[in-house]
This record gives sequence, structure tokens and C-alpha cells, in this order.
Amino acid sequence: MSSELYFLTIAEAARLIAARELSPVELTQALLRRIDLLDPQINAFITVTAERALGQATAAEAEIAAGRYRGPLHGIPFGLKDLYNTAGILTSGHSKICIDNIPNEDATAVARLYQAGAILLGKLATHEFAHGGPAFDLPWPPARNPWNTEHFTGGSSSGPGAAVAAGFMPGALGTDTGGSIRGPSAFCGVVGLRPTYGLVSRYGVIPSSFTFDACGPMTRSVEDIAIMLQAIAGHDPKDPASVARSAVDYRAALNTDIRGMRVGVIRHFWEEDAPATDEVRQAMDTALGVLSDLGAKLDVVRMRPLKDYYDVAKTIGLPELMAVHLTDLIERPGDFSAAFRSRGALAGCLFQASDYVEAQRERSLMLAEMKPLYQKFDVLLTAGSSGPAPRLDKYRIVSYWKRPNITTPFSITGGPALVLCNGFSQSGMPFGMQIAGRPFDEEKVLRVSYAYEQATHWHTRRPTLVAGPAPIPVSIDSGFPATPAIDEGTRELLERLAQRAGLALTESQFAELCHAAPYAFAMVERIRRRRDHSEEPATVFRFGN
Repeated sequence: MSSELYFLTIAEAARLIAARELSPVELTQALLRRIDLLDPQINAFITVTAERALGQATAAEAEIAAGRYRGPLHGIPFGLKDLYNTAGILTSGHSKICIDNIPNEDATAVARLYQAGAILLGKLATHEFAHGGPAFDLPWPPARNPWNTEHFTGGSSSGPGAAVAAGFMPGALGTDTGGSIRGPSAFCGVVGLRPTYGLVSRYGVIPSSFTFDACGPMTRSVEDIAIMLQAIAGHDPKDPASVARSAVDYRAALNTDIRGMRVGVIRHFWEEDAPATDEVRQAMDTALGVLSDLGAKLDVVRMRPLKDYYDVAKTIGLPELMAVHLTDLIERPGDFSAAFRSRGALAGCLFQASDYVEAQRERSLMLAEMKPLYQKFDVLLTAGSSGPAPRLDKYRIVSYWKRPNITTPFSITGGPALVLCNGFSQSGMPFGMQIAGRPFDEEKVLRVSYAYEQATHWHTRRPTLVAGPAPIPVSIDSGFPATPAIDEGTRELLERLAQRAGLALTESQFAELCHAAPYAFAMVERIRRRRDHSEEPATVFRFGN
């Protein structure tokens, strides 16, 4: 039966375990064998916790046999993006900086999964500190896409996306700042949810942006998302952003009857702002037809251009990222990957305090603009990506600065956003569709997602993996010109700003800052405008009705 275990959903495995037809030990052993055989192809893991997993599985089996069944996660294996603190287990952030970091306590979300009886298989790859891109100048290689190992997984929850898609585990926890759960979910053909900001505790998770970070599940099915969310959601006084809310039965919200539900379709995100491939456009049109056939009421709606949200997100998020890592950027900048430095960690010093406040004020306006949309629609829908995952050797760091992210608007607005598979390219790579909702209205997002999933077959496809030698590293070109396109005056300004931040950079590291500067300055200029003196920044986050 072991070959049939790899792609069980959490719900399927839970039913078998509860009926005593499947042993947690048997399931865990089967998955560990698969990881040992195939992860050299995928590089999803930083640390495999085999001994701990077998111990937890044995304990779960004994509890269940004694009639102490805890619920649908009891005896279910899972994995963690390697930003989640785990007592006594390396938490690396996929970085040389934390190569010896052994926490003494578990992150709150991890502790809650343990309380539910779940079994930790290991810690999973990420882009460095949830921000760098795929990089080969780190202690561990980047994760590979199970649908084609020459391709990108998306980031930054690369390991969770790859591990779930590859059949290494039925569910994992990722983090999402600007799309880091949703991007890999789209590229790897799994389901991923960024929950409402404040719904799931961030305590014990290495931060990227205090304003935007969210913790959430990645699974093979919408039902499994509901099961994991049920376990990890809830108030935590250790997290200052955590919100006290009444408990919700997310699994009970799953219903294939969506007749009359109002869906706002944000076509301009994938047709104008980040133009998608013809295959993605066709997949989106087909998906909209499915929802219409199910009885949903679809209307096209417009939000701001993607670039507006991206400018605000980076002007807020990059100074926060730099603040988190400033000591190490000052003392050991060479121990970070070039991708981490080039994608904005150094550029955090280019934003002034007034820029940060301006971006927070603009965010307040963006939040206010959502209220009429929340009143008119039950959910909002757009593409999850503009195309299939690119080849790793086609990935360019400069694209971070040039192309806005289709997931960023729902990081800005703070409500739930889920990505699930809605098709495949002719080359066999998955696409994703994004469904977002009002803050704390996960139930409607899950309901529409579940109805679509059950009406289609995309979630039943599985990648074919073959054991073999580890894939060789590829060359990743930054995409920046050989010489930064800045004048002497700008160079002198950047030298002063770097010095003011305490940065002592090599010439090549300073060039990385110079490459980023024109894009960062342009973001700030697009945000600046004359404002009323009383316009408040969104530094205190409040949700509308």
C-alpha cells in the first residue's frame, strides 16, 4: 500500500487513521522512504527529522489505540518552512547567518500542530530569510519544481510548495509577506492560503516585514487547508498583531453550493498590469465559466494598478527587512546571498523616514478603497501567476524590481487570499487562480475555492519523479547591466546613505545597491503627492466592516 500513501490528502489519511485502517507509523515510514529516495532531485529539505517523526508517530499510534484520538491531524506528517522556530532543531532561514541557530522553544503555530497530534518530518527550504531568490551561493541549494526539476518553485515558501507537490508530505506551513505562500502554490500546483493578518500567530517565526508577514498552510486540497487552519488559528498574546476572535469551524464552511455568491473578477491584473500568457488567459476564462455554471454571479471590477500596491509594499517592507537584519548586514554582508542583498535588503537604507510614512498613509487610502468592494462582493478573484514557473536559468533578479507581483494587493489589504490550481501548460507546468476575501472571512474564500476544486480535476494530477543523482547547479544571471546606470552625484549620495546605515560594502556589493537605487527612488516618487495634513498612516491596522 505504501505507493498509495504518498499523495493521500490530510482528510483521506485522517479517515483511515481514525478507522484504524492506517498506522501513523506506516504512513511516516513510507514518506521518509520517499524523501530519502527522491529529495536529492528536489532539495525541498534543510533538515529531515526522521528520528523525531518516528517517535511522534509511535506515540500517536499508541494514543489512538488507547481511544485518545485528538482529531484530523493526529498522526499526520507535516513540514515547516525553515523560518519556524523548533526547539532543539536547526532553524536556519536557509542562510549561513543562522547556520548554527538552535531555538529553545517552538513557534506558536508549531506548538499548536503538535497539540493536534501532527508529526514533524522536517524543516524545508526557503529563499534566504523569505526574501532572496533561488541562489546557489548558500549552504543549501534552492528547491526544485517537482513538475520539472529544471524549473523554479516560486518563492519564498519554495520547500513547502515542492515537498507537498512531490508527495513528501500532505501539508506544510509557509509564510507569506507579498505572495510567498501563493506564488509557490501556483507554480507547484498545490493549494496555499495567506490567512487574514493577525489570525495566525507569527510568534517564533523569523520576520521579514512586521507589517505584512502572515503564516499559513500549504496542502493538496482546500479541505486540508481548512483542517490545518483550524489547528493554528487563534489569539496568541505573544504576538502583538494577534487578534482575539471567536472560534470558527472552517471545515464546516466547505460547500459546493455557491449559487448566488458574488464574485468580483479583477481581470486587469492579469490582462493589463502583469500581462499573462495566452495559456493562463485561457485557463482563467475556463475557470470563470466553471464558477458561472456553479451559479456564482460574476462581475468585472477594477482595483488600482498592481504597481501602486507594489510601490507601497516595498517602501514599507524593505526598510523593515533591513532593520531585522541590519546588525548582520553591517558585520557580515558577504555571508548573505547576492540575491538577498540585490532584492532589497541593502536598498532598505535608501528609503527615508518620510518615505515610510508616506507609504503607510497611501496604504490607509488603499484600505478605505476596499470597503465598497467588500460590501458588493463575497470574494474577489484574479490569476495566481502570469505564467507557468520559468526555468531556473531564466530567472533574473532584476525582475523583482521591474515586474509587480499579482499577489501583493491582498498583502496590502490584509484579508485572506488563497491560490489553487486551475490548469496546466502544454509543457505540463501548473497554473494558479487566486481567490481573496474580506478580513476574517476565510469561510467564503474556502467555500468558493472548494466548489471550484470539486468541479474540476486539476487537483488530482501528480508529478512523475525518478530517483537519480542530484541536479547540477545552474547559472542565474542577475539581469542587471555590467555597470550600474547611475551618475556620479547619485553614486555619492548612495555612498553617504550606506555609510549612514553603517554598511561597509565591497565594490561588488555596493554595485548591487547601485543597481537597485533607480527602482527604489522611482517607487518613492510615485507614492509622493500633496496630502491633507490629517491623513493617518496605517501604522495601526484596523479592519473595516
